[in-house]
Amino acid sequence: MASTRGDDRKSAHSAAAEATPEEGYERGLGSRQVQMIAIGGAIGVGLFLGAGANIEKAGPSLVLMYALAGVVVFFIMRALGELLLYRPVSGSFAEYAREFLGPFWGFVTGWTYWLLWVVTGMAELTAAAIYVNYWIPDIPQWVTAFAFLVLLYVANLISVKLFGEIEFWFSMVKVTALIGMIVIGLGVVTFGFSAAGDTASASNLWAHDGFFPKGVGSSLMTLQGVMFAYLAVELVGVTAGESEDPEKTLPKAINTLPVRIIIFYVGALSVILMVVKWTEFQAGVSPFVAAFAKIGIPAGAGIVNFVVLTAALSSCNSGMYSTGRMLRDLASNGEAPQFLGKLSASKTPAVGITLSVALMGIGVVLNYVVPEKAFGYVTSVATAAGIWTWVMILVSQILYRRQVGAGRLSASSFPAPGGAACSWIALAFLVMVTVFIALDPDGRISLYVGAGWAVCLTVGWAVLKSRVPQIALTAGEGVVRSPAHADRERV
Repeated sequence: MASTRGDDRKSAHSAAAEATPEEGYERGLGSRQVQMIAIGGAIGVGLFLGAGANIEKAGPSLVLMYALAGVVVFFIMRALGELLLYRPVSGSFAEYAREFLGPFWGFVTGWTYWLLWVVTGMAELTAAAIYVNYWIPDIPQWVTAFAFLVLLYVANLISVKLFGEIEFWFSMVKVTALIGMIVIGLGVVTFGFSAAGDTASASNLWAHDGFFPKGVGSSLMTLQGVMFAYLAVELVGVTAGESEDPEKTLPKAINTLPVRIIIFYVGALSVILMVVKWTEFQAGVSPFVAAFAKIGIPAGAGIVNFVVLTAALSSCNSGMYSTGRMLRDLASNGEAPQFLGKLSASKTPAVGITLSVALMGIGVVLNYVVPEKAFGYVTSVATAAGIWTWVMILVSQILYRRQVGAGRLSASSFPAPGGAACSWIALAFLVMVTVFIALDPDGRISLYVGAGWAVCLTVGWAVLKSRVPQIALTAGEGVVRSPAHADRERV
C-alpha cells in the first residue's frame, strides 16, 4: 500500500514537472537565489519604514504583534508549501484557486495578486524616494521614484537570471546589515558604549508607561501595518515555475521562515526598542535610521539609510517580477488578453511587465500630488489585496486536503503540520485584521478601493464569460479545473 502511494505521488510530481516546461519559462533561479529571495521577502519597507508609525501607536507591544502575526504567516506559508509540492507552477495562487474553487476565483485571485504588487511597487518607490531625501532633501520625491522605476524595469526585461542575481545581492545587503544592527544594538545595551549607552536598557521595553502604553486595542490596530510588513513572503510560490529544483528548494525556504521572523522582526525590533525608548520614534522616519543616529556611530545612520533603500528597491524589483508572471498565467487561461502571455527572446513576460510598470507610474504621480500621504494610501490597499491572496491560499489548501482525504488526489510530499486546522486559525486571524482595517479611518480607503476593484472584476468576468463560454467549465468530483487543466489526469 505504501509503495502504491509512493508511485502515485511520483506520478503526480512527474505530471507537474512535465507541465512546467510548457509554460516556456527558463528555470534560471538556483537554490541560493530562491533561498535569498525567501529571506529578502521577510525583510521589507514595512519593517524598515512602516515600523516607525506603528511604534508610535503601540509602543513596545509592537514586538508582540509581529510575533503573533508571524505565527499566522507561517501557517499560511506551510499551507502554500503543501500546494506547491502537490503541483509547482508559476502563478501558483491563481492556479490553486482556479482548481479548487473554480475559474472565477482563479481569475479574481490572479488579478488581485497582480494589483497587490503594482500597488506595493508604488509603496516601495515612495519609500525609496523618502530615503534619498535623507541625503538630498531638495530633490522632489517624484523624480527619484521615476528614476528607480525605469532602472528596475530595464533589469527585469533582460532575464530571470539577472532578476535573481539582483535580488540575491539586495537581500544579502539587508540580511547582513540587520544582523550587524542587532549585534551593535546588543553591544550598546550590554556594555553601554556610544552616545545612547547611558539610556539603553532592556527596561525600555516596559519602563515608559508599560508594555502596552496605548492600550491593547491600539496595539491590535497596528496589525494591518504589521501584515503589510509580511507581504512578499509568499513570493516563493511565484518562483516555483522557474526554480531549478522546487521539491528541494521550496520546503527549505519555507521551513526557515520562523527563524527569519524571530531574528529579523521580533529580534531586530526588540533590540532597537531597548537602545532607544519608544517615545522617540515617529511616523515617516525609519526607526533603524533614528536609532543609529542616536547611537552616534560615524556615518552609521547614512549606512542604515542605504540599507533600507536597498530593501525598498528589492521589494519593487520583486513586484515587477511577480506582476509579469501573474499576467501571463491569466493570459494562458484565457482570463487576460493573449498578448500579455507572450515571452520575449530572453524568456521573460516583457509585455506584462511593461503594462505593470506603466501602472506603477501612478505611484510617481502620487508622490507629486500628495507626497506626505502616498505611502499610507498605497500600503493600506496592498494589505487588503495581500489578505485576499492569503485567504485564497488557505481555502485552497483546506479543499485540497478534502480531496486527498476522499482519495481523489495524491498527498503532497510537504504536508502542512496540523492539517487544515492551522489554516482555519489563520483565516479567523485574517478576518479579524480586516475588521481592524474597517475601523481605522486611515486604512478604510483600502476597503473602498477593494469594493471598486470587486465591481471591476465581476463586470470583467461577465464580459469574458459571454465572449468565451468555455472559460467557466468545471470538471468532476468537487475539483474545479480551468480549460487549461481540464484534460490533465489526476492520480
